[in-house]
Amino acid sequence: MNEPYGPEAPRPISSTSPGNMKMFMGFLTVFIVVQAIGTVLFCLYLHMKMDKMEEVLNLNEDYIFLKKVQKCQTAEGQKTTLLDCEKIIKGFQNIQCKDRPVKEQSKFEMQRGPEHHEHPRLTHKNEPSVAAEKREPIAVHLAGQQSSKAGSVLEWKETMYGPTSSLISNKEGKLKVEEEGLYYIYSQVSFCTREVSSAPFTIYIYLHIPKEEDRLLLKGQKTQSTLKSLCELQSIRVGGVFNLREDDMVFVNVTDSTKVKYSHGNTYFGIFKL
Repeated sequence: MNEPYGPEAPRPISSTSPGNMKMFMGFLTVFIVVQAIGTVLFCLYLHMKMDKMEEVLNLNEDYIFLKKVQKCQTAEGQKTTLLDCEKIIKGFQNIQCKDRPVKEQSKFEMQRGPEHHEHPRLTHKNEPSVAAEKREPIAVHLAGQQSSKAGSVLEWKETMYGPTSSLISNKEGKLKVEEEGLYYIYSQVSFCTREVSSAPFTIYIYLHIPKEEDRLLLKGQKTQSTLKSLCELQSIRVGGVFNLREDDMVFVNVTDSTKVKYSHGNTYFGIFKL
């Protein structure tokens, strides 16, 4: 029995499922991320490699330079090489001078020969002067101070602008030095006379050494004169350089301490190390 003819039914169009699409996109994302990380790591590796290569090249240049220096330092090498040995040696010495301390530089310069001794000499001259500037000066300047004690040894007090030093002490009018050396000692005493006297007014500076007799260092004299009943102010000043030892003491003595004038600037005593 024949069936009636009819058109075939259309086949359904196949479509990708959503699950497969998600897997594909996830794989693509992972691939891109991995590729980006790999690219970054490769760039870092390449950068480190280039730094290492640059360091190797620098070391190679230093090695070549040292080989040139070594060759130029030998007499045989200087004859056979075409290098500018004078320039190479000078550059090598400049590098050493920058890296070494000042004392080692001086020693290195002295080994180079007598024609290069100019710089160490200047360095040794400057070092004491810098040390002297930083050191506290050993000096004292004192003003006369009237004392209630009976005696001819004058006493002293500090002034506002006069220098003082811990290495010079003042005790009962005697200045004691704590450091040996050459010292300049000076003093001025002003006095007033109201009566005529044939004996001059005298100032002495003595060196006092424990358990020894006092030694006269300086002496000054002036004739005492007067104008009727008025007080005529006169001054005597002495000074000199002396070699003092540690614990030596110096003091000022006068013939009559009752005539000394203690007003500002008239009577003073000082010492400083040269």
